[in-house]
Amino acid sequence: MIVMMAGLPGSGKSTLARALARRFSAIVLDKDLIRAHLFPAELIEYSTRQDDFVVEVMLNTTEYVLRKNANALVILDGRTFSRRSQVNRVIARAKKMGTSWRIVECVCPEKTALNRLKSDVRGRRHVAKNRGVELYREVKSRWEEIRRPKLVVDTSSRLESCVQTMEEYLRLKKQTGRSKSATTQAAVSEEVRPEIVMPARRLTGQA
Repeated sequence: MIVMMAGLPGSGKSTLARALARRFSAIVLDKDLIRAHLFPAELIEYSTRQDDFVVEVMLNTTEYVLRKNANALVILDGRTFSRRSQVNRVIARAKKMGTSWRIVECVCPEKTALNRLKSDVRGRRHVAKNRGVELYREVKSRWEEIRRPKLVVDTSSRLESCVQTMEEYLRLKKQTGRSKSATTQAAVSEEVRPEIVMPARRLTGQA
């Protein structure tokens, strides 16, 4: 299964992706980390062309992983999926691979996202040098609504609540007698066709 983590910069995509990966031994492919490993600093440009190149590397890696293990869960992180063409590109590749896909759109109040971004800039905690308030506003100004089935997660809620909601949406279960691979295989086999992916629903802020 391929999971697209969508949302504006600072919306909590990477935090949720890592939390889900820890729980289910998923593979997280982070666009910014991959870019940093592929290119020397002087060649990093944060252009659309370079972004698309890195995403192609991510998709090729995903295909390789799923050929080795059809039960694998691969999370695509780092791209906002702010344009429908970016979403459609992944879905087309998922169809070609014969695997299912899910979209998790992370949202939060703007003040929360901006505070997260400012904190990361001050602490130099993010590998992408262009990630900040300006990027947030730029991406927000050209955001195209994701009209595919998706889960919308309010990341201002407790992390554990968010992860539990994602778990239900992805139809994954912890190991409780059945092997995790068997559970994941069941989800993949019955959800190969994107049109029957679970409908979107929003996580509210209950504790």
